[in-house]
Amino acid sequence: MSHMIETVKDWFYRNGLFLKVFGVTLTSVLLVTILISVSTLRISTTYFMDTFSLTNERIMNESKRRFDDYTTAVVSTLQSVENSGTIKRVLDRERTTSIVDAQSAYDIVTEVRRKYARIQPIGANLIVIGPHEHLYNMNYSYWPVTYEALYNWSFNDQLKQQPNQIQYTMVENEGLPLIVAGTALSNQFTSGTYGFSYVAIREEQMRGFFEGYTSEENTIVLVNRDGVVLSSNQEQWIGEALGGLKEMINQDPLSEQLIDQVTVFGTDYQVLMEYVTGLDMYLVNLVDQETIVGNLINARELLLIITGIVLMATVLSWLISRHITLSLTRLVRQIAKLNKHHFKKRLEEEGGYESTQIARAFNYTLDELDQYVRVVVESQKKQRDAELRALQHQINPHFLYNTLTTVKFMVRHEQTEEAVETIHALINLLQNTLGEVGETVSVEQELENMKHYVQINQARYGDQIRVNFFVAPDVYAYHMPKLVLQPFIENAFFHAFNEKKTGYIQIMIQKQADTLYCEVMDDGDGMTLSKEAFPYVVKHKRQMFSGIGMKNVQERINMLYGNQYGVTVKSAPGEGTRVIVTLPLIKS
Repeated sequence: MSHMIETVKDWFYRNGLFLKVFGVTLTSVLLVTILISVSTLRISTTYFMDTFSLTNERIMNESKRRFDDYTTAVVSTLQSVENSGTIKRVLDRERTTSIVDAQSAYDIVTEVRRKYARIQPIGANLIVIGPHEHLYNMNYSYWPVTYEALYNWSFNDQLKQQPNQIQYTMVENEGLPLIVAGTALSNQFTSGTYGFSYVAIREEQMRGFFEGYTSEENTIVLVNRDGVVLSSNQEQWIGEALGGLKEMINQDPLSEQLIDQVTVFGTDYQVLMEYVTGLDMYLVNLVDQETIVGNLINARELLLIITGIVLMATVLSWLISRHITLSLTRLVRQIAKLNKHHFKKRLEEEGGYESTQIARAFNYTLDELDQYVRVVVESQKKQRDAELRALQHQINPHFLYNTLTTVKFMVRHEQTEEAVETIHALINLLQNTLGEVGETVSVEQELENMKHYVQINQARYGDQIRVNFFVAPDVYAYHMPKLVLQPFIENAFFHAFNEKKTGYIQIMIQKQADTLYCEVMDDGDGMTLSKEAFPYVVKHKRQMFSGIGMKNVQERINMLYGNQYGVTVKSAPGEGTRVIVTLPLIKS
């Protein structure tokens, strides 16, 4: 027990400075945090109320402007329909002969379509109906209503009672609410009604006038004088009567703007109401009061302030102990940054005796580690070069053997001039292709090498096997390893046309994203791929693509660029063979 007490005393003694700094820091943090919390609450309250008023006023003004634009278009359209002599003449006249009826139908459809052009861009529909079974629906799929249902609509009675006045109502079409503006077409001289005109717009389209300004915290509704919701971003509210809003409207029905509080479906809302004159309706912005209270305290801002206070206290503690631990702190910082310099930057040997000795020992360790890494890397590089050199020497004799076989056949058939040209092509090919291990050439140079090789083989096969090159112009400057495509062209010449005898070999080179795609395709005999050995061995009547050619190309590509690049073979008996070689884009 006494030993434990002595240990605790010793810890307090050795950490006395830390405890003093901690006490000062804790006291400072508590005092400043309390002061800042009170100040933040006051600032947040003032800021939120100002922001709430300005933001919602702008939202309501912009939404009201859109509704005003819509009502202006509706009023203009319905008035132009009522003032149209053509529409009045056709609707007010009974049907006669088919010729006259056809001409009248053409005239009124043309006239109504001209009026409809004013509201078509906003997604609304125009319908004109007359007493003599005249129904002109500009977009029947929009509102497929029949003449009988529309002419006997109870809404028409309201329109007749107040002719020349536009009224609004809401109907449902296939479960989707429509907001319809209608007016009775009356004769100024007889005071009789010769028809009705309607402008219908889907609620979801009218909702678009304000939906971009809504969020989880606020709801915008369009209500009539009875408090019935005609449009809202809360779809479940549509068609519901909001009693609280109705009471507010009845108290001050002509107020252009009203700010108050209301309870809707058990939730308290802050209300900003705008009267839309053209619709004779009210646009209401409801903001959840709980959200308002939550926004009074900006938790993020308060957290940032507290974090800043903690950082300031930390800096203060650091300043107090800086003169004691400065040299060790610098040493630790240098060690922490070593990985950014791949452990090649030496530590600065400065400060006190202890830090100097630590830095010196650490630098010695770094030197030893760097020397060891260099030896390992050099050894791996030599091993890789040896493997690549061996692969290069495997490929070249294989290629030379097949080429000299071709020349032998030409000399045997006394084709001396062709043999000379073939030897010349062989010399050029060997000069361009033999070189250092891992050496790359441009696509343009490799293309020339392949053309020399094709010339050699065509000297033997003639026109029986034709070769076409399709190379994208934007890949000529890129580089690729030597003799990557040669083994596949060679196998196509010597093994792909054992049965068909004639055909085509297509060589295509293009880039996609950061990969160079090289394809060698033939329409020869094809083969059955061996799943066990793929992609190194494929089985036909004889072993094609086995042994040196394909295997070494695959190994070269994997050694140089990794396993994400390589060779893919696709073939089937009678359908030819397609070899795809993928390489990285190398500019030099």
